[in-house]
Parts: sequence; C-alpha cells; structure tokens
Amino acid sequence: MTDSPELHDPSLARYIRQVRYPGVGAEGQRRLLAARALVCGCGALGSVLANTLARAGVGHLRIVDRDFLELNNLQRQVLYDEEDVAAGLPKAVAAEAKLRAINSQIDIEAIVADVDHTTIGRLLQDVDVIVDGTDNFETRFLLNDAAVKFGIPWVYGGCVGAEGQTMSILPGETACLRCLLQDAPPPGSTATCDTAGILAPIVNVIASLQACEAIKILSGHREAVSRCLQVFELWDNRMRQVGLDSLRETGNCPTCRQGDFPWLEGRRGSHTVVLCGRNSVQLSYPDRHAVSLDALAQQLQGVGRITRNRFLLRLEVDKFQITVFPDGRAIVAGTDDMTEARTVHARYIGA
Repeated sequence: MTDSPELHDPSLARYIRQVRYPGVGAEGQRRLLAARALVCGCGALGSVLANTLARAGVGHLRIVDRDFLELNNLQRQVLYDEEDVAAGLPKAVAAEAKLRAINSQIDIEAIVADVDHTTIGRLLQDVDVIVDGTDNFETRFLLNDAAVKFGIPWVYGGCVGAEGQTMSILPGETACLRCLLQDAPPPGSTATCDTAGILAPIVNVIASLQACEAIKILSGHREAVSRCLQVFELWDNRMRQVGLDSLRETGNCPTCRQGDFPWLEGRRGSHTVVLCGRNSVQLSYPDRHAVSLDALAQQLQGVGRITRNRFLLRLEVDKFQITVFPDGRAIVAGTDDMTEARTVHARYIGA
C-alpha cells in the first residue's frame, strides 16, 4: 500500500498519527492548523484541554484565566509543576510557557483576566470554538449567551467528586445550556470541590471528551458531534447519555428561542464570586482604572509580607492573603464570606 503524498507534507509531519485517522485526515488537520479556539479557564479541565488541543495542532489557542497557582492545584492540573507554584505565576502565563515548549508551530495567547460581560466580546474575537474550563455556572451561562448570540460552537464540561458531565452546543442546531438548565443553581445548593473533593481521573475523562468534540468541530465534522449530555461517575462505574433533541424541539428556551441574553448584557451575574475549592473570594471592579503594582507596593510597606512579580502583588497580613492584579481584580484568601472579603480589601487596598 502506497501512502498518499499528503502524508509527506512537512507541515503535517508531527501530526501523522492523527492524520492517518480517517475522521481527521490531511484536510482535517489543515483545518485544525487554521483554527482558533478559546480555552476559557485553565485550571483542572482547562489545562487538559489546552494541552490536548496544542498537541493536536489547533493553530491559535487563546487561554484566559483569572487565577494564580497554588500547591493543591498540582493534584489535577496537568500542565503545571512545583516551580510554577513557587514562582507565583498566573495559570494562563504558566500554561503559555508550557504549551510553547510542547508545540512551537502554533500561536499561544495568554490572557490574565476575569471572563464577564465586559470582557467576553474581545475574548471571542475571531474564535471558531469555545471550550469550557471554568468552575462556576455564572460564567457558563455567560458563555452560553455569547455563543448562541454570535453563533460560535461551545463545549460545556464540569466535574466534582468522581462525577463529570459534558455537552456540545451548536447554535441553531442543538439544545443550549439554558435549554437544559433554566437558571444557575443558587449558591450552596450544589456540591463543590470544597465539599465533595475532586478526583483527577474524572477531570481527564471529561476534558478529553470536550477536546475530542472541539477537534470534530474544528476539523469540519460537525455531523460527528454528540447531541447528548454525557454523564460519567467513575467511582461507582456508571455512565449514561441523555438525548437533548426534544429540549430544543419542544421547549421555549429564553436564550436560543426567544433571544434573551441576560448574562451577556450584564443584567445577570455578579462581580464578586467565591472561588471553588479555595476558601477565597474574587473581587472585581470593571469600572476602575488599572492598578500600578509599584505604587501599591510602596503604599503597603510595613503592613505585612509583600511578594510580587510583573503579573501580581500579594500581601499576607493577619490570616488573609490578598492578591491584586494590574486590572484591579483582587483575590482575598482566608475567607469564603463576601462581606468579610470586601471589608479586608477596603482596609488594606482601599475601597
């Protein structure tokens, strides 16, 4: 048997095992190399997603994450190591360095920012697919609003304990997230990594399914995309698929049927959020100007222990650790009470 000449194309050489798979082929690989993906969140799911898509040859990866690395992330966040934690790096920045070493032929764009209604527009510019590496439903409903409005496919995923689920949304073709869930679950009503823990294998399973769905979409095979909600429970060895066609056909979804986009328009969602598994609260101030970390370091001299790099400044005082980013966001560790977090921030950083 003689190989197709396309298999000897130098631009495809590193992907030859993937090209040999009939579902991708040389044409599918070229589509991947020309594609642009937004990896929204680069923690547990997002680090597996970014790693897999970079190795698959997705030509441009835009990675956005608001958080920095901690030691307990390493149990499940596969891109990072102890040196990244010791350096106090934001996850997006550490991921960018790792991914450039993995595949120097693609473009990696790291953005340290919160994803909200004020930033989502520029983050989605020119992307062909969105993959969900977030840890909260407010952001997922925002992604759903934006994806449906702008006609961008997106792949939802979520994990807690040993259970995870994923579904693919093709706007205009399949049910959307709001077809499945009318609203974000109230705080405290669902298990989190804090309350139920998280096993790394379920993260790898769900993120791998998400990545495969993204590869189908980007390689030009939307017909192969799953039309089901897929649910896996690895500890008790349970799997199921839930068909979603009837939700779109018989429902009257406020988003994909009525064109209501409250999260995208800023009518829903908050700028303060308790971070999953962190005993921390993020405070965002989208209307404020950028923060000078140099000036803030001078202001805080003598208040507590200060560490900083060009990406963030960290103040350790009393039982709290306050991390401030140049865009004005702050993460207050040592409490999961929003009121207390705002008080601490106002006391040391300013109202």
